Amino acid sequence: MAITTGQQAPDFTLRDTEKNKVTLSECAGSNVLLLFFPLAFTSVCTKELCMTRDNLTAYNNLNTKVFGISVDSLFSLGKFKEEQQLNFSLLSDFNKTASRDYGCLYEHFFNDMDGVSKRSAFVIDKEGIVRYAEVLENAGDIPDFDAIVACLNGLNA
Repeated sequence: MAITTGQQAPDFTLRDTEKNKVTLSECAGSNVLLLFFPLAFTSVCTKELCMTRDNLTAYNNLNTKVFGISVDSLFSLGKFKEEQQLNFSLLSDFNKTASRDYGCLYEHFFNDMDGVSKRSAFVIDKEGIVRYAEVLENAGDIPDFDAIVACLNGLNA
């Protein structure tokens, strides 16, 4: 099911790279940026998440928690986070529940890999309402970060 702006964000509980449970609804009171990405250690995913790392101060200034989410194991995500010096949480959706709930799961990816997250971005406001939704069909594309920042600016006006 496709997620649209104005609807309540589907709640989830996923583990971060430190094995802690992170529940979306517990982030109430902060804006949230969810960045689903196909696979750790791939070139476009690395570029996207390093861009996010380099701009994290701007998100923090907009009262926004950032989470990167993929179907990789929390162990491979931990290594990826360490190698890229990522300064925000990576969450493992190994069982693909959040990716399905957000309508951003490739049933068939390339090289016979099934069930990989589509590159997607969702902005969720302090009350848990989706204010921005972008699901990219082409894994080589990167979300529109200018539009994301503009959305977040509007939420903090």
